[in-house]
Amino acid sequence: MYLYHKNESRPEDFVLEFLERELGGDLQCRKTVGDLLTTLREENRVLEEQVMTVSSAVPPKRLVALVYRNLTATTKCCPLSLVLILGGLTTVLVNAPFLQHLQGAQPWMDNLGQILNQVDTIERHMKYLRCLQHIEELSAAVQQCLMTSSVWEAIRAVDSMAVLDAGLNQSGCSHLQDFLRETLHFWHKIIKDRLASDFEKVLTQLHWPIISPPTQSLTPTANCQEIGSQLELLVTQLLALQTSYPSPPPLCLPIQIMLLPLSRRFRYHFYGNRQTNSPGKPEWYLTQVLMWMGNSSTFMEEKIQPILDRAGAAISARVELCRGLLSLVQEKVASDASRLLYDDVLLSHLVEEVLQFEKELRSNQSYPAVLPGLLHLLLEDAVLQKWLTVERKMAVEKMDAMLSAEGAWSSQYKDISDMDELKAPDCAETFMTLLQVITERYRALPCPAAQLKFLGLQRELADDFRIRLTQVMKEESRCPLGARYCAILNAVNYISTILGDWGDNVFFLQLQQAAVSLGDEAFLGDLGVMEVGRLASLEGSLFEGLLALLDRLKGDMMGRMLEWTMREITEKAKPYCQDRWLSLPSQHDQSTMSLSSSACPMMLCVRDRLLHLHQVLSLSLFQLAWQGLADRLDNLLYQDVILSNHFSEGGAAQLQFDMTRNLFPLFGHYCKRPENFFKHVKEACIILCLNVGSAILLRNLLKESEEETRHWASAEDPPPESALNELGVYCLAPCDVLILLNLRASWPGQ
Repeated sequence: MYLYHKNESRPEDFVLEFLERELGGDLQCRKTVGDLLTTLREENRVLEEQVMTVSSAVPPKRLVALVYRNLTATTKCCPLSLVLILGGLTTVLVNAPFLQHLQGAQPWMDNLGQILNQVDTIERHMKYLRCLQHIEELSAAVQQCLMTSSVWEAIRAVDSMAVLDAGLNQSGCSHLQDFLRETLHFWHKIIKDRLASDFEKVLTQLHWPIISPPTQSLTPTANCQEIGSQLELLVTQLLALQTSYPSPPPLCLPIQIMLLPLSRRFRYHFYGNRQTNSPGKPEWYLTQVLMWMGNSSTFMEEKIQPILDRAGAAISARVELCRGLLSLVQEKVASDASRLLYDDVLLSHLVEEVLQFEKELRSNQSYPAVLPGLLHLLLEDAVLQKWLTVERKMAVEKMDAMLSAEGAWSSQYKDISDMDELKAPDCAETFMTLLQVITERYRALPCPAAQLKFLGLQRELADDFRIRLTQVMKEESRCPLGARYCAILNAVNYISTILGDWGDNVFFLQLQQAAVSLGDEAFLGDLGVMEVGRLASLEGSLFEGLLALLDRLKGDMMGRMLEWTMREITEKAKPYCQDRWLSLPSQHDQSTMSLSSSACPMMLCVRDRLLHLHQVLSLSLFQLAWQGLADRLDNLLYQDVILSNHFSEGGAAQLQFDMTRNLFPLFGHYCKRPENFFKHVKEACIILCLNVGSAILLRNLLKESEEETRHWASAEDPPPESALNELGVYCLAPCDVLILLNLRASWPGQ
C-alpha cells in the first residue's frame, strides 16, 4: 500500500487538474484525447524497460529509489497517481485497451508494495540493532569510567541512556525499553552505592546523624576544608545522578542517604518486640522524630543548603529531611491505627498524639502547609468512622458525669462578680468546653467533608444536652424560682449565646459555605430553597434550628417563672385592689403622704422577687425578667386597680404617689426611666389627676370627637390624640381616656 505525502492532493483532484491542463475544455475531441493516451503509453513503456533492465543488478532498496525518482521526474506524481490518471482516461474514453493495461500492471504494483514492506522491515531491524549496539556502548563506557574513577563521565553516560529511554517511549519496542531500563537501573545502583559509601564516610566525619541537641561548635579540624569540598562534590554528583532517573525519586538522593541511619534507628526502636514499641505510647516515636527534626535543622541549613543552592536545586534541605522522617512516621501511624480500631481508649490516645504532633510540626518546625503531614491518615474511612464513634461515646459519657456531679448546677465563678455575668452552671460550661475541644481536634483536618461530619456530631450532642436540660427542668418546674430551675435557664441561655457567637465565627462560616457547595444532606436535607439560599449568602447559620429550639425552651421557662412570680404578687396585691379609693380625702401637701398600707405587701414582694432574680439570673436573662415582670405588673394594676375602681381626688393622688414614689423606683435600679415600662399606669394617673377644668375640657373634646367620628369628620379639626399627646398620653386610646375620666368622682355638681 502506498503512502502519500501529507500535503499531496487527493488522486481524484490530481486527475481533474491534469485533464484540465492537458485537454482544456475540449473533452469531446477524440483526437486530442488519443494523442494524450499515446504519450502516456510511451512513458509507461519506457518506465517498464528501466525496471526490467536494472531489476537483476540493483539491490531492492536502490531499485525502489530509482523507480520512484524516474516516476517523479517523468509524471510529476507517485505511481499510484499515474494509475489513477490512466484509470481516469479509461473512464473518459471507455477504452478496453486501458483496462487490459491496468490489469496487466496490477501484479507489478503488488510486487513493488511487497518489496517496499521488506525494505521497511529491514530498516527497522537495522535501527533496532543499532540501538542495542548504542546501549552496549554506553554501558561499556559507564563501566570504563567507573574503573578509572571518572564519576562525572559515568553520570553523563547514564544521562545519555536516560535520554535514549525517553526517546523510546512512543516506539512500541517494549522489550528493548525494558532492557534499557534494566541496564539503566543497574548502573544507577552501582554509581549510587559507590557515591553513597563515600558520602556516608564524609557524614560520619561531620558527626552525622545528630541524635542529641547540638552543642557549641568544636575547633575546626585541619582537614575541615577538604571535608567540605568532598561533601559538596558528592552532593553535587548525587544530584546529577538523580536527574537521569526514569521517574523522580520521592526524596533527593543526598537526603535519602542522610536519612538511612535515622531510619535504621527508628525501625530498631519502634518495631518488633522492643519495649519502646508500645501501642499505648505513640508519643514516644512521635516525640523522637520531632527531636530529630529540631536537632538536625542547623546542620541542614549550614552544611547542606548552601551546596543545594550553588547546584541550582530548588530544594529546602531542612524540609526535605522532614519529609523523609515523616514518611517513617506515616507508615508507623497507619499501621498502628489499623491495629487499634477495636480499642477505643488506645485509638483516642493515638488521635490526640497525632493532632499534637501535627500542631508542633507546623508551628515549631515550620513545615509547609501545602505538604501533607499525618492528618490525612485519620481521614481513612475506617479510622474516621471509628474516631467519630469514639468522640460520640466519650462525649455522652462525659455528659452523664457532668449532669450528675455534685456541683453541676452551681457556677464556679459565683464568688467573682466580674466574671459571673452569664452565671452559667458548671455542667453547661463543661459541656461547651467539650464541644470546643472537639472543634480544636477537627479544625486542622484538610477535608471540609470530614469537618462537616464532626460539626454534625456537635449539633447532635448539643441537641441531646438540650433534651437532658428539658427533662431536668420538668422535674424542677414545681418551683420555678428555685436555684436549680434558674441554673437550668442560665445553662440554656449560655449555650444559646455561645452557639450564636459560633455562627458568626469565620471557621464555621467557611464550613457553612462548604456544606452548601458540597450539598451536604445532613445539613441541607430538610431545608427549602430559600433556607439554602440564606445559608449560601451567610444570612443564616448552621446552628439556626438548634438555636430556635433553645430559644423556645428559654421562652417557656421564662414565661413559667414570671407567671409564678405574678401569681404571688397578685395574691399580695388583693388588699390594694380592694382599697377604698373613692373615699380617700384630698391631701394638698404630698410631703405628708406615705405609701398606702394595703400596698406594702405587694411592694415588698416585688422588691424581694427582683432582688432574687437579679442574684440568680444572668444579666441578659434578668433584663428580660424584670421587663417582663414590669409589663405584667402594669397590666395587673391597670386592670385590677384602676379600671376596677372609682377615684376621688385624694384617691387619684394616692395612687399616683404609690406608683411614682414607690413602685417605679423599685425598677429604677435597673434602668433610668422605669415609668416607661408602666405606660398604662403612668398615663392613667395623669388622666385621673388632671385638675377639674382640664378634665372637663378634655372630656368634651373627646366626646365631640367621638360624635364626629360617627358622622363625617372635618379635615380641619385636630385629632384628639394631639391633645392627649400634649398631656403626655401616648399609649392610651381616646376611648380608654374617656373610660378613665368617667372613673373620676370629682365632677362639678356631683
